[in-house]
Amino acid sequence: MIAVFALRRVGAGVVLLLTLSFLVFCLLQLSPGTPLQALLGTRTASPELIGSLNARYHLDDPFLVQYGRWLGDVVTLNLGESISVQSDTPVGQILSERVSLTVQLACYSLVLVMAVGLPFGMAAGIRRGRRTDRVISLGATVAISAPAFVLAIVLLYVFGVTLKWFPIYGTGTGFAERVSHLTLPAMALATVLSAILIRQTRAAMLNVMAQDYIAFARLRGLSPARVLLRYALRNAALPVVTSLGLILVAALSSTLFIEQVFSLPGLGTLLLGAVTNTDVPVVQGTVLVLGGAVIVINLAVDLLSLALDPRARYSAKDGA
Repeated sequence: MIAVFALRRVGAGVVLLLTLSFLVFCLLQLSPGTPLQALLGTRTASPELIGSLNARYHLDDPFLVQYGRWLGDVVTLNLGESISVQSDTPVGQILSERVSLTVQLACYSLVLVMAVGLPFGMAAGIRRGRRTDRVISLGATVAISAPAFVLAIVLLYVFGVTLKWFPIYGTGTGFAERVSHLTLPAMALATVLSAILIRQTRAAMLNVMAQDYIAFARLRGLSPARVLLRYALRNAALPVVTSLGLILVAALSSTLFIEQVFSLPGLGTLLLGAVTNTDVPVVQGTVLVLGGAVIVINLAVDLLSLALDPRARYSAKDGA
């Protein structure tokens, strides 16, 4: 059953989140600096102050006790309070203020990726070996080789500083200003990711166009547009949809560098500041949100794949 398949994926996702959170907790414990140093800041480290901070944040507890207490709070949807990023502010409140911008940037990038990657990938796949295919493939190779943060700096200088077509910092107010402020960051992300989609779409179209049912449809006298849309594109949709899910995950994970370049207050800058200041609750909460988003996206892609491909549905039923 499809429901059993989905439940198994959800269960595997929960186990993955637990493993991820434990590994991050271990890495924070092994990293230089301690939460106590972040809490003290520039204040004098008197025994009374150290004792009160240790008692308040349970810093003297053993490692497993600290992790167990955090995990117990997470079950009740309590992610704790920030230690140093925004002292004494609930982590859930901080994340709610930052997550929308990161999601908007990732979705904007995905729209640009689809607008560029799908038509160019189809054109390259249909015209295999021709000049169009060679030019598109060369452009995709160059784009996929460019680091996103370097491309972001170039776009910022050319279109923001020199030409002044787009703002170079801030997020803007209202829909139009938000789109204007996120255009350059989204372009920086989409340039690299669209190259991936072009290559995947081209490979899928090459495979489909070589099938017998395409040749039979052409022999029946069907128009090229009908052959392309009804037969080729429909059968090439499954690997393309899978690629789009992976691209969205990559967009979410790549916002760390892009947000730094454009000074965007999203999850990427929040995570970097929390790691720098050893703010364990904020780091754990941010990783939990990003990990959960990746699991949800992968589950959505799996369910969409089942809807597009009957063979995948039969495999899921057999596995259930």
